[in-house]
Amino acid sequence: MLIFYCFHCSYAMARYNQHICPVENWMYNESCEEELMVQGGPMLCCTLENIPLISKCGTLPPESCFFSLICSTGSFMVMFVVLLRYAQVVEKHHNCLLNMTSLSTGWICAAGLIMVGNFQVDNAKVLHYIGACVAFITSILFVSLQSVLTYRLAKTQSEYSVGHVRLAMTLSAFIALMLSGAFFVQESIVLQHAAAIFEWVFCIIVMLFYGTFAFEFEAITSDTVMVLVTGGAVGQDHKIDALSGSSGHRPENPPML
Repeated sequence: MLIFYCFHCSYAMARYNQHICPVENWMYNESCEEELMVQGGPMLCCTLENIPLISKCGTLPPESCFFSLICSTGSFMVMFVVLLRYAQVVEKHHNCLLNMTSLSTGWICAAGLIMVGNFQVDNAKVLHYIGACVAFITSILFVSLQSVLTYRLAKTQSEYSVGHVRLAMTLSAFIALMLSGAFFVQESIVLQHAAAIFEWVFCIIVMLFYGTFAFEFEAITSDTVMVLVTGGAVGQDHKIDALSGSSGHRPENPPML
């Protein structure tokens, strides 16, 4: 949630310095006599260069420095949350291909986020767009995999309810991402402004999705950390003991998810 507020601070800084036009503005011009940053008054002359895309909120200083810090910190937090979720699944339910794939996509998303934050769109457009594509695609893959994983591991009604919430958020994020991409490549100024709004909606939904892991992380124990240290041995022993029952018999091939 901290990253959620920081991204809004980046927008507020860019808006305060008149480097972008406000989100509620839908009136754009082909050209302006003065740049936005030197204009005054409530009526602003905005062009395509001032559309409030997330990338545009981190192009010029001072907000560009803050934007890079947000993305770098957010990348670390994504790696940490994804790794913690991976370990928790291994500890409680044993490892599976779905869990490994989710871990991989989460870390690739973190790499893309670093590229977005440190290669501004006006200074290194190609690298910035590569990082953005990687981050967006792997984000939607990660939330999709986690939604499926939530249903596969659910045993109680509350866990199924969390799965329903995550599925709804995943579908909403997917629709927002598709609309943002479709509108972004259009020549219409109105559609490009709509693309910026849907881009913000997508990022907000994904960040809120990460917040839903608080339900599982309430049950984190020292064994969760030991899973990372031992490479999953603790989680495997836990699963085998649960399956063996009181007889003490340890099955030769514990079932995989």
